Amino acid sequence: MSVTEPNPGLGNYEKLVTSPLYRKVFINTFMTALLVTVCCLLVGYPLAYLMAHTTKRRAMLILMLITMSFWTSFLVRTYSWMVLLGRNGPVSWLFLQMGWDEPPQMLFTRFASTLAMVHILAPYMIMNIYSVMQKIDPSLIRSAESMGARGPSLFRHVYLPLTAPGIANGSILVFVICLGFYVTPVLLGSPREQMAAGLIGRQIEEFLAFGPGSAMAIALLVFTLIILAIYHRRFGLDKLYG
Repeated sequence: MSVTEPNPGLGNYEKLVTSPLYRKVFINTFMTALLVTVCCLLVGYPLAYLMAHTTKRRAMLILMLITMSFWTSFLVRTYSWMVLLGRNGPVSWLFLQMGWDEPPQMLFTRFASTLAMVHILAPYMIMNIYSVMQKIDPSLIRSAESMGARGPSLFRHVYLPLTAPGIANGSILVFVICLGFYVTPVLLGSPREQMAAGLIGRQIEEFLAFGPGSAMAIALLVFTLIILAIYHRRFGLDKLYG
């Protein structure tokens, strides 16, 4: 339909290239995916480190709490954030208790959608990094310490490179999944900062513009395949599965 609706040809793809709206949406999609990936890394790396360097019982408890989020659907978790960040929600109540006359607008903003997506996608980052940290031979760390590596230097030159495969795996999973996120940005995000999946949904459901919507879907698929091809060339897709 991307080349047949409403008229045969490549007009829909031409609009993708020339229209400021489509360019803005795709740029916003990639920037949001990058921001979510970075936030997941900042949250996930310390937690994975804690799991890898605590007792086995505590690590299993933390892992269980993390994986419990998979038992709840995206939609339910998204609605939960709508309640938490709403005008009459507990977060607004907390601001009022702190002395704010008017709580800040948090719902239907980029902050709300980004926060929810980080909450939903962080487990992918945590489990990938944790699985790599578990396999690090402690003798490598002891050898580095015996050669004078300490503190930040030990982390930067030894530990961080050893955990790089986990960071790469987690980042590519979070980034690619975030590119196609639909429910959370639509329900929590700002209409002025649409992501590609949300605009595709509007094109098809509201305007019945199957041609432009299909062209956007194909473009998003091509971008995703290019990213995965680059990752495969550098690391190998088999690394995503351990």
